[in-house]
Amino acid sequence: MKRASLMWKAMALASSPKESNPTMAAFPRSLSSMAASIGGLAVFLVIASLLLVSYPIGSTVSGYFYGIDSAGQVDLPIFEGNQSSIDRGHDSDVDVVDKDSSSGSDLKVLISLGGVNNNSVNVSDSQPGSDLQESTTGARKEEEASFKDGSVALSFKENDVDKGSEESSSDAASADSKSGAESDVSAVPSNASKTGSDDPGCDLYRGSWFYDSLGPLYTNNACPVLTQMQNCQGNGRPDKEYENWRWKPSQCNLPRFDAKKFLELMRGKTIAFIGDSVARNQMESMLCLLWQVEAPKNQGNKKMQRYFFRSTSTMVVRIWSSWLVHQTSEPIDFAPEGVVKLHLDAPDEHFMEFIPSFDVIVLSSGHWFAKQSVYVLNNEIVGGQLWWPDKSRPMKINNIEAFGISVETILTSIASHPNYTGLTILRSYSPDHYEGGAWNTGGSCTGKEKPLAPGELVENSFTDIMHKKQIAGFDRAIKKATDKSKLKLMDITEAFGYRHDGHPGPYRSLDPNKLTKRGPDGKPPPQDCLHWCMPGPVDTWNELVLEIIRREFASSQSSSV
Repeated sequence: MKRASLMWKAMALASSPKESNPTMAAFPRSLSSMAASIGGLAVFLVIASLLLVSYPIGSTVSGYFYGIDSAGQVDLPIFEGNQSSIDRGHDSDVDVVDKDSSSGSDLKVLISLGGVNNNSVNVSDSQPGSDLQESTTGARKEEEASFKDGSVALSFKENDVDKGSEESSSDAASADSKSGAESDVSAVPSNASKTGSDDPGCDLYRGSWFYDSLGPLYTNNACPVLTQMQNCQGNGRPDKEYENWRWKPSQCNLPRFDAKKFLELMRGKTIAFIGDSVARNQMESMLCLLWQVEAPKNQGNKKMQRYFFRSTSTMVVRIWSSWLVHQTSEPIDFAPEGVVKLHLDAPDEHFMEFIPSFDVIVLSSGHWFAKQSVYVLNNEIVGGQLWWPDKSRPMKINNIEAFGISVETILTSIASHPNYTGLTILRSYSPDHYEGGAWNTGGSCTGKEKPLAPGELVENSFTDIMHKKQIAGFDRAIKKATDKSKLKLMDITEAFGYRHDGHPGPYRSLDPNKLTKRGPDGKPPPQDCLHWCMPGPVDTWNELVLEIIRREFASSQSSSV
């Protein structure tokens, strides 16, 4: 009975309301909850520690939320058909043989890393990687290099051409059927920076063209900014060997373009291509070469095209300027409104306002002096091209003289600018190869598939005199240059006189019904023998630009020591 009574009291106490003794009732329950929480946390920490040791979760989460910083690199996955559109700025270029506008066009970029050997892609601002191509690089030996049809026959010793770095993997090498050398497959030539000319006195512009079986550093499908008119393969050109000829100076080596080295040399700097559509051609070549290692951010506007390479804060700029001097359509004296007037003694103010922000300027002009214009000096009309209403009044200067004056004007203006201390490169007159007439009178370069051989060069009197006037203008400007300005002449005219094979010819459009052969009457189809196919000879210009910049920076560093 006593035990039953005790049990009854215990049951009554348990069933009594909690409010009767809240402290005594709540304390044991709270303590047990805390113990359970601590135990669970301990288990979680143990599991998390094991996971952190086996997989870097922290870096993955950080990358997901914060993205990749300017120095970061990431390997992009390969997705077939994964595309992204890239905006292109307004381009109102009108040249002697073409008019094109890329305003509002959407260019598709296929993400593909096929053939890339352990080279990561810099990614910025959600811009997918470029269409990276397979480019064959590495050691090369040109012994008794003979060229087809007897066009060129040259001999090179092993140390006369680019030598590759030590091959660490024999699996990556493949036999070169034309040169007998082994080559690595990578996105960027590993040897390009090791074989440059260390002799600043070596003339880069005297040499010869040789066949390089390694081929170009990009393909026409691997560059989203390639203008359709320069996309010769995309437009159906049947031959490709024009892409393989490279320039070899007689006394030194000109390395293959090294995009990584260029971006490093230009770290934090801006290079500007200023001039006509041939300047556009060269700028697009530069972008195609650089695009193989990094997709730039398009920051262009109506005044200029601007492409920003985030990894090194390098900017590539292009500004349109037909003649490089001031122009107006306002009436002057007996020249009415509407006809273009060129003030040969004043620079084009549309780009001069920007030059303090440039570190390297590459100038291109000349071909527009074949177009209608009026020449003005000291506010006096002194000549004209395809315009001179009063035949009884003698002209003081013609278009060739006007070109020489314009060169002196623009170079002097840049060199004397108080806020510009950069490097200015004047690329000499780019030769065209219209045969049997001019661009608008049936001239043709149809069927040209390889460079001219020594002794086959056809003299072009107009190209020769334009080149001479340009050099004379450059020399006059040099005499006026201040110590802080740097003017360099990139004299490509003679070397490129041999490259009649490098133009689009009739393959300047995607039209499947375009004419590509002469008609029954012998009349050639419409064609472009002025601009350059890409890839093609024009890429050599940027190899030269890189070498000029490398020499200039090396000279500046040595003089400061």
